[in-house]
Amino acid sequence: MDIPLDDEFVISRGRVDHVESAFVRVRLEGGTEGIGEAAPFPALTGETRDDTTLAILRLREGLLDQSVLHSRRLAAWMASAEPDYPAARCGIETALLDALTRALGIPLWTWLGGARPDLQPETDITLPILPVARTVELAEQWYARGFRRIKTKVGLDADADTERVRRIAEALGDVRFVLDANQGFHPDVAIRFFRGLLQSGVRIELIEQPVARDDLLGMAAVRKAVDVPLVADESVTSPAEAVDVIRSGAADVINLKIMKSGVFGALHIAAVARAAGLRLMIGGMMETRLAMGCSLALVVGHGEIEFVDLDTPLLMASDPVRGGFRYDGPRMVRCLEPGLGCELAPESPRP
Repeated sequence: MDIPLDDEFVISRGRVDHVESAFVRVRLEGGTEGIGEAAPFPALTGETRDDTTLAILRLREGLLDQSVLHSRRLAAWMASAEPDYPAARCGIETALLDALTRALGIPLWTWLGGARPDLQPETDITLPILPVARTVELAEQWYARGFRRIKTKVGLDADADTERVRRIAEALGDVRFVLDANQGFHPDVAIRFFRGLLQSGVRIELIEQPVARDDLLGMAAVRKAVDVPLVADESVTSPAEAVDVIRSGAADVINLKIMKSGVFGALHIAAVARAAGLRLMIGGMMETRLAMGCSLALVVGHGEIEFVDLDTPLLMASDPVRGGFRYDGPRMVRCLEPGLGCELAPESPRP
């Protein structure tokens, strides 16, 4: 399914004007069905939808006649069989878990732990790299809808980025920023950029992936030089990479994404990070409310994911999902229906 975006989504690593998702349906022996979403973002992971679809079809043969009660074992087998296609694995894992919890008659977030059943987390809202006037216009529109944490993409041009962020801060004095460079800066440039904004009074809550994913020394240098929590995103796609980031002192926070590690992979990364005292964030690629619903279930079920960046359905021109969780301004109201509680409905209006 292709879903257009309201604005072109431009980051330091590329640009898209529509979402490309593949959807997976799993049918259990008793007839219960579950659905999942695979939404790769080639600019960040190199995984395309065509590649993802082929990987799903390859994995299918090894899953037929297996027990959905053994979901973690099946996830481990898929990670071994198709290590380069996390979005494909995520789509299948989500469908398996949706089918399992529908068969059990419980919401997915309860099966994932139910740690904070009354939680209605607030997501930030993401502004891509756009002309200054359009960026400020969007920021004001989202502010009017209640958003106070604005995630701004940076990393293409430090001077232009500085102008955009400062103009938003001047227009909306009480907003907090998550500044995400998507690996776009050299460490020295990153340090000057973030220090300059802080000195001008910009309220930066988090700095996300300022330099190249493999430059952990550069990440550590930025973290040491700038007094703002630093988030590792692209640097962590597996538990082993989480260990490398921890040992290098390269981050304060690790960003979980089910599309880059799978659902069970994200849980494993979370366990490693929390054991080392790091904080947790959760985000997504360009995903509909189906995949975002699974990530929200992780937030409510796990209970220790502090920072939430699950907003991409709000950037889409239409919503291909019916049911499931809903947005109330920045608040995300979890689903009480079994599984993810949603179905595909391609003609639905925006969320």
